[in-house]
Amino acid sequence: MKKTVLIVMILTIISQITGFGRDLTLAYFYGTSNISDVYLITLTITGTMFVFLGTGISTGYIPLLSNLIQNVNSTEGLKFTNNLINLLLIFSTILITLGLIFTESIVIVFAYGFDKDALSLAVLFTRISIISIYFTTMIYIFKGYLQVKDSFFISTIIGIPLNVLVIISIAVSFSSSVFLLIIGYVFATFVQFFILIIHAYRKGYRYKTVLDFKDKNIKKLIVIAIPVIIGTSVDQINTIVDRTIASQISIGGISALNYAYTLTRFALAVVVVSTTTVLFPFLSKKAANSDLLGLKAVLSNVIVGVILLIIPATLGFMMLSEQIVTMLFGRGAFDKEAIIMTANALFYYSIGLIGYALRDIFSSVFYSLQDSKTPMINAAIAMAMNIILNVILSKYMGISGLALATSISAIFCTALLTISLKRKLGYLGLMSITTSIVKVLASSAVMGMIIVVLFQFLKLYINLNLSLLITIVVSSISYFVLIYFMNIKEVNVIVNGFKEKLISS
Repeated sequence: MKKTVLIVMILTIISQITGFGRDLTLAYFYGTSNISDVYLITLTITGTMFVFLGTGISTGYIPLLSNLIQNVNSTEGLKFTNNLINLLLIFSTILITLGLIFTESIVIVFAYGFDKDALSLAVLFTRISIISIYFTTMIYIFKGYLQVKDSFFISTIIGIPLNVLVIISIAVSFSSSVFLLIIGYVFATFVQFFILIIHAYRKGYRYKTVLDFKDKNIKKLIVIAIPVIIGTSVDQINTIVDRTIASQISIGGISALNYAYTLTRFALAVVVVSTTTVLFPFLSKKAANSDLLGLKAVLSNVIVGVILLIIPATLGFMMLSEQIVTMLFGRGAFDKEAIIMTANALFYYSIGLIGYALRDIFSSVFYSLQDSKTPMINAAIAMAMNIILNVILSKYMGISGLALATSISAIFCTALLTISLKRKLGYLGLMSITTSIVKVLASSAVMGMIIVVLFQFLKLYINLNLSLLITIVVSSISYFVLIYFMNIKEVNVIVNGFKEKLISS
């Protein structure tokens, strides 16, 4: 089991890297243009129409299927799976039909600021991409099915073939037809589904025509899924609002936000996966055993572990935002204006990195305590704040204001979750980790000084990209050396945890 967790963690990071490569490719060929804006808003539309439902459904499906297999039999589990699939196919057909009828109205809601040409292209793209809802529906179900069957690797790496095929379609579309952009995405989604269903059949899945609207397990799934669906839809609504306003501010605004957000999400995924994969399983175990003292002790380690990596990442992004964007995206159609716009968005998104990370951690704690209502309510409050701040800050700061609004609302949501968690668990012991946090901040400050001095020195003698790479490597090593000699208790716990996993594997 420990070996499986470690491998899944590595595969997740690889998948994130290929996803980042997809955005690099889009930036190279299309920069921050009308075409890239249309492409990204199309993916937002089709994603929003089912992603939040898929997340909620899979969250309820996995425990229900596990319970049926363990406490009844595999036949009942298969019947439940096929019934759910058939019901979702009916629902998806209704959703696709409505999407095809009201395509233009839907696009206008998502991208109010598009001109006539961009709007027409977005409508055509959306009508092509909407068929992918069928595949997305099945992907959520079969990923869950394979996880219940202890087949984690396929469901973890399934993003890699998607990203590779999308990268190819972006490159080919630039020299042939722009419609290959969206056709390639639909085909890549189909390939994901095809790979998953093959492995599901190997694990015993067989399709049967089952349709029972009154199935008690379907009703249970709906009860479990609704709070998760609402909570997930909050993030989708924030994305819609951000991109709708961005479409009115400037051409390429949607793309700049997307590229900057991708950078911060990549850093966040690596940090959160690297930390919580080792420690988070203990949270669920402690919650199941009603060991709240043990849960709070583990939570303290998780918080310090996240802060240990997020604070220097935040500082690095803020201090080197323009240089990082230039090195990663500054080629092809990605001109100086695109670099500045994306770098500014990256700077303000980085402010909220600590909020994003701890929000996910605290929400997971609530889920481990079988409380999905509290994260949902707090997320809704933060969403309202984000929308208000979007309107206000975008008037004065443009695209940067949208990024800053997102960061402020994420930090606010984390504060709300902290208060709610304290009410639920009592004393959290956060003051006991203050010393560790101060040591992390001090080490980060030293790292920041090294960044300033070293980069300014190196760029006098070598090119900017090489100067940046050397600066990042040297400052990172310096930071971890400082942290090591700071003798931080929680860091020692994390290091020992990784050592145990490596030894046991």
